[in-house]
Amino acid sequence: MEIFYEGDDEYFLGFYLTSDDQYLVLESTQRETQDAFVVSMDDIYSAPIKLVGREDGFTLSIDHAGNHFYILANDTHKNFRLARAHHERPDQVNWETIESGSDDNYLMDFQTFEDFMVIKSRQRGIDNISIRSYAGDSHSVSFPEKISTLYIGQNTNFQQSFVRLGVQSMITPPTVVDYQIKQKEFIERKTKKIPSGYDKALYRTERLMATARDGTLVPVSLVYKEGIERDGTSPMLLYGYGAYGITVSPTFSTMRLSLLDRGFVYAIAHIRGGSMLGYQWYLDGKLEQRENTFNDFVDVANFLVDKKYTAAGNISIVGRSAGGELMGAAVIQAPHLWRSVNLGVPFVDVLNSMLDASLPLTPPEWKEWGNPIEDKQAFDLLRRYSPYDNITAREYPPMLVSGGLNDPRVTYWEPAKWTAKMRSTKTDNNLLVMRINMGAGHFANTGRFGRLKDYAEEYVFTLLAHNIKQ
Repeated sequence: MEIFYEGDDEYFLGFYLTSDDQYLVLESTQRETQDAFVVSMDDIYSAPIKLVGREDGFTLSIDHAGNHFYILANDTHKNFRLARAHHERPDQVNWETIESGSDDNYLMDFQTFEDFMVIKSRQRGIDNISIRSYAGDSHSVSFPEKISTLYIGQNTNFQQSFVRLGVQSMITPPTVVDYQIKQKEFIERKTKKIPSGYDKALYRTERLMATARDGTLVPVSLVYKEGIERDGTSPMLLYGYGAYGITVSPTFSTMRLSLLDRGFVYAIAHIRGGSMLGYQWYLDGKLEQRENTFNDFVDVANFLVDKKYTAAGNISIVGRSAGGELMGAAVIQAPHLWRSVNLGVPFVDVLNSMLDASLPLTPPEWKEWGNPIEDKQAFDLLRRYSPYDNITAREYPPMLVSGGLNDPRVTYWEPAKWTAKMRSTKTDNNLLVMRINMGAGHFANTGRFGRLKDYAEEYVFTLLAHNIKQ
């Protein structure tokens, strides 16, 4: 028997159970728009109850406890609010706010339990977990490291008196803990083991705020080996993405250790276009604001040079997909800053791709980049910053350009066109390597060891660019 049908092919249908197993939630989702229905598990064949009408840009998630639905929604603030409504009166007009997001407080996730709920937020770029009783009392969970990546773990028992959480940082391997609510204590359940050995005390991580050219403060996460001198001599690998509201969190990486042990400083630029500082941070890096993303990245690099973590010309950069677009824009804007550039499945031919409506993923992407077919302003903007269209006769740093023959998101001819135009235009003899994986798609090798091989090749390229041979 059919319970629900989504007739709009731009929307994807999903479903899940509320934490108390009392309701089935049906979600209909587009990139930035979502609506939801609920069905009582006591009468699964009853008509779904709609909580709110479909509205462009509106998203929500739902859970249930006691006699109430709890709703995380962005209807009153871009950074969401947490509201509740009696399950007999769930319409939006009856929603009661119990916690409000703000410009500095981005509400991201939550889960209900029988006696409490857990809420994940990000406050001025720093992850926070809080516990809230249904009477309204709340407290934040204190973690050993201020700059950590936190998430709500798998909690399958609605009656449990603890909450399972995940925590990691750029120097702390992924760890699973049970937070005891009454005692306000952790029980560590599992920490990822590093077979080659790992001593956390040998490494240091920092969060800095770089000033962009328009005065905006941009977060930067750093990790490096303890004892490195801040004299401008250290090589650096700088990573960036900055699109779709995706946050590149400061997480742990075993593969990164080989670079840190060779003296590298590794940095993540949390630039506009992501959502490190909330939903507005994303909006400030899309459509007509897209160039903020590229400027932020270059300005972060200059900031790190000024602070003597590295030097101009001693920074390698890496990004994939929309982050590959960022790499292309950065190398066009400031080629003198980079020792090498790693462009993975790079979205560098932005204008031509957005002009080709026959590509299956182009029409859905117009909301992110603009529609140059119908909007001259969008055409002019894309023409101004599209990396492929701005290659000129000058010297560029060494580049590794990767693509996948079966990639439906960034078609293989984008890295191929970029490489061909670069080779015919640039005035230097620096190495320019194109690597097309004939059996891979957008996410490169997916075999057990294939991705490790790719990383090894990319690291070798970076190390050789810095003349590091051991």
